[in-house]
Amino acid sequence: MSVLILHQGSLAAAPYDRWLRDYDGDLLLLASREHLHRLGEDVPPAGSGYARFEALDNYQVSGRVEARALALAREYGVSRVIACHERDLERAAQLREVLGLPGQRLESAVPFRDKLVMKSLVRDAGVPVAPFADIQCAVDVVSFVQRHGYPVVLKPRDGGECVGVRLLRTPQDLETFLTRDFDLYGPGLPNLLAEAYVPGALCHIDGLVVGNRTVLALPSQYLHALVTYRQDRGGRLDVTLDPEDPLAGRLLEFTERVLQALPGPDHFAFRAEVFHTPDDELLLCEIASRAGGRGVRDVIRALYGLDPSEYWVRAQVGLPLPAVIGEERLEPAGTAGRLLLMKRPGEVISVPEHPGFPWVERYRIHVEPGQRVGPPEDFADLMASFVVSAPSRTECEERMRVLGAWFDEHVRIAEPQPLS
Repeated sequence: MSVLILHQGSLAAAPYDRWLRDYDGDLLLLASREHLHRLGEDVPPAGSGYARFEALDNYQVSGRVEARALALAREYGVSRVIACHERDLERAAQLREVLGLPGQRLESAVPFRDKLVMKSLVRDAGVPVAPFADIQCAVDVVSFVQRHGYPVVLKPRDGGECVGVRLLRTPQDLETFLTRDFDLYGPGLPNLLAEAYVPGALCHIDGLVVGNRTVLALPSQYLHALVTYRQDRGGRLDVTLDPEDPLAGRLLEFTERVLQALPGPDHFAFRAEVFHTPDDELLLCEIASRAGGRGVRDVIRALYGLDPSEYWVRAQVGLPLPAVIGEERLEPAGTAGRLLLMKRPGEVISVPEHPGFPWVERYRIHVEPGQRVGPPEDFADLMASFVVSAPSRTECEERMRVLGAWFDEHVRIAEPQPLS
């Protein structure tokens, strides 16, 4: 039987034909032409492992994706629908329901996508969350601020990666938002959630569920505030916790409570974000039923020797998972972290080659000489990114700071000239 794959993003980072090389059936792939073009990637050549490959325009909003999916399902006898990108999860769930196929359905996909539904279910199960409210009109925003005070976080209910997130710190911020940015009749409304700001550290737990059992869960902590990406000129650090750290155990137990409160499918990757407050409380920020971004997968690969997206895809079609044996949860081999360097306005003159440190697991440059760049527009607007490994969290942080200083010393960027 055939597998239909819905895909956005880099195909180089998601080689389904290699991941499913031992699957006894056709692989059909519908991909976003815009993403391939933006990333400079080509349509796979004939014989690459796909029985059918189509790149579609306006992929994120076009109903032609569903139309082609249904046509291919009839032509090839599709038995599974695979989708790894967060914005494809509901689309894939709808197709499974129409086609009567196993896998995640809407009753599971929606709670992991819609933050209002998610937080309501988790709160009702007794898991702590920050105060939140659905925003249907300007009065809702003003009333929430009056009840909870500043700062207030506004975010799309179905958003991700800090896209569309606003932090209102003052009455002037609220005035500006309501006057300039709140469109009562806009095409995306109502799709807004308000949350009380939670001080303290933001942690994340990345994991994998196979057969309704959590086989991998890795707790980490951001050493920066996610919403400050437009202002950050230094490195943004994200590091895994030492296994013996008491906070690590608490985060793992907390995440299991969250997973039990939501109707997850049999097999899925997940990424949870949890606040650790100054008075030592844990509160859920949000959770998604998909793997973390490419850098997060690199961290997991460095510590476990596997790609969570690959294992998630293989589990859905019933293929073996070599690293998942027995009932014990997989343990990481040391610690690792990500160093992210945001874009800086100006013309890129030169970027350094690989630093040569043996503990650099991955080094990616996201700009090139001669390129003129502006300030970062979103969380993924990077100049360079690194994955670093170390025996302990403390040493990992030290290595990332050394690496950040090395990059600053060797990169050359001509800053934009002020207007005369």
